[in-house]
Amino acid sequence: MTPETPSLQDCVRTNMCTYFDDLDGTEPANLHDMLMRAVEKPLLELVMERAQNNQSRAAQWLGLNRNTLRKKLLEHGLTD
Repeated sequence: MTPETPSLQDCVRTNMCTYFDDLDGTEPANLHDMLMRAVEKPLLELVMERAQNNQSRAAQWLGLNRNTLRKKLLEHGLTD
């Protein structure tokens, strides 16, 4: 990563600041669940693509048990 490239944490922080600004004073609810759901599906999609749909490899990259990965893929409609 070059010094000009923002970190993943910086990107999340920036987008969360925008989200709070867009709420315009409205109290947020279920932030943790909302954020996890927003991040998890694209993460799984990208990792599965990069792992050439090899669930064992993807699970290893993610630090998950293969059965846990399979459950998450099913929850997000990413496998049959």
